[in-house]
Amino acid sequence: MSYYKIDNFEQYFKHYNKSIREPRKFWGKIAEENFTWYQQWDKVVDFNMENADIKWFTEAKVNIVKNCIDRHLAKRGEKTAIIFEPNDPNEPALHITYNELYERVGKMANVLREQGIKKGDRVCIYLPMIPELAVSVLACARIGAIHSVVFAGFSASAVASRINDSECKMVITSDGGYRGNKTIDLKGIIDDALIHCPTVTSVLVAKRTNTNVHMKEGRDQWLQPLLDLSLIHI
Repeated sequence: MSYYKIDNFEQYFKHYNKSIREPRKFWGKIAEENFTWYQQWDKVVDFNMENADIKWFTEAKVNIVKNCIDRHLAKRGEKTAIIFEPNDPNEPALHITYNELYERVGKMANVLREQGIKKGDRVCIYLPMIPELAVSVLACARIGAIHSVVFAGFSASAVASRINDSECKMVITSDGGYRGNKTIDLKGIIDDALIHCPTVTSVLVAKRTNTNVHMKEGRDQWLQPLLDLSLIHI
């Protein structure tokens, strides 16, 4: 944080005590100086402790992607935003700049919209640790969809329970993933899970292991061709 930079325990307790004494002033200062807002708040915090009813930054509007990416483009556009270190040490690392990340997220957000995802819809993200994971999360946030990230390694039944709990409309997965010397059939796990998930209408599949997988007609689509046809801006 630019306003409260904490270098040691003494500074930590100093700022902590200030946050307890003057929470509205403390958090209002941090929010104002460290985030970009579409609409300012009426109140920093409004609470009723008896009813455990606490509201922060009432009436404020913010998009976290604007803060994560957009505001950095002017001065940091060509600086690295994400470093991807692959599982295989012989595979080169990938350095993604803020400009490149902005483009990727914009295209992904458009793909989601073109596939019928809108504000409030739930999207299950079942991906290995690849850049598409971060891009998918940010794209959901960009358009107001709710992402549910499920660890790529959970069983079909564990994935199904999480999809059903949040009534996901879409799943984003990959053909597979790597863990050490092992290849994990992520698409096969999703296929088994979706037998018991009636709310899912579409599955987007990223290529990672380049293995042959079953693609269900009318539901499953490869992600990259959709991205290639998509525009950057939303």
